[in-house]
Amino acid sequence: MSQTYEFYSARAREAAADAEAATLDNVRERALRSEATWTALATQARAVAKQREKIETEKAAEREAASAS
Repeated sequence: MSQTYEFYSARAREAAADAEAATLDNVRERALRSEATWTALATQARAVAKQREKIETEKAAEREAASAS
């Protein structure tokens, strides 16, 4: 995966730990919102990375086909 995905995932895990450790409801809720946001960003980063890999694979196949003909 990408460094961006790893970064976002790490922040989500930290936010989850903060929520678990929170003693105040508002602090826990804020941490849970943060976790949800970081998780969504991680999911998006993973999708972008997979799309880039797919495009690179397609381009490589096109280059291979062009050089073979």
